[in-house]
Amino acid sequence: MSTAVARIIDDLRTRGGLQGKDIANIVNVSTATVSRWAHGNASPTLHTQTVIADLRYVVEKLSDFYTPDEARLWLHSRHPLLNGERAIDLINRDETEDVLAVIERLDAGAYV
Repeated sequence: MSTAVARIIDDLRTRGGLQGKDIANIVNVSTATVSRWAHGNASPTLHTQTVIADLRYVVEKLSDFYTPDEARLWLHSRHPLLNGERAIDLINRDETEDVLAVIERLDAGAYV
């Protein structure tokens, strides 16, 4: 049975190049937990579902500019426009708007 969370995880793997361990690290759970979510055998908390949904939205935006491997690297890299922080850490702290603002600058050609 495919759940909404399982479909999002699949999308994160396909479009964002993210592995189960990446998702686990972003939302502070074990890789086994992410595997259970991906197979529809468990469901994350509402807060974690929100973080995963925000991550998917960011990955969707990044896919306009980068391959899945490049998007994964972008998410894990420190960025000057994010005050030297990594996008994945901001997403985990519910500061996705800051990450999206940087991506909007990509769209405008202001920062690559």
